Amino acid sequence: MRNIAIRVGLFAAVGIGAFVLRPFLTGGAGDLKVGECFDVPTAGQTVEEVQHHPCTEPHGGEVIFIGKVGTPAGAPFPIASALDQQVGPLCMPAFDAYTGLTFETDRTWDMGYFYPLEADWAKGDREVICYATRIDSAPSTGSIRKS
Repeated sequence: MRNIAIRVGLFAAVGIGAFVLRPFLTGGAGDLKVGECFDVPTAGQTVEEVQHHPCTEPHGGEVIFIGKVGTPAGAPFPIASALDQQVGPLCMPAFDAYTGLTFETDRTWDMGYFYPLEADWAKGDREVICYATRIDSAPSTGSIRKS
């Protein structure tokens, strides 16, 4: 009986440790959640993992929205400009709602997004992750979520 209790206790400790340490771990870009902060990867590269950070520490991006583009299943993988046209109407209002700022007039913040790899797109994945980042690429400390 004692061994079972130790195993359960160890499992609970590992689970709690993962929850507490999540802001410091590298994880899948597709696993990001709204409000999480991370290092923004170099533009133009395929991103599979990102380094998480507590928003109180220097970071490059903060997730402001997760949603799906309305492209039907079976549609070919879009070129970047077509994807931009679909993602903009999702991300811009989300930026305004999340931050309390107006994206079109704000001079400090920009946005980026992650989208599925072509193989995942072919399987029907249409999820996009929109994030806020500084225009000057300087790291941020603190969340930009409106109070």
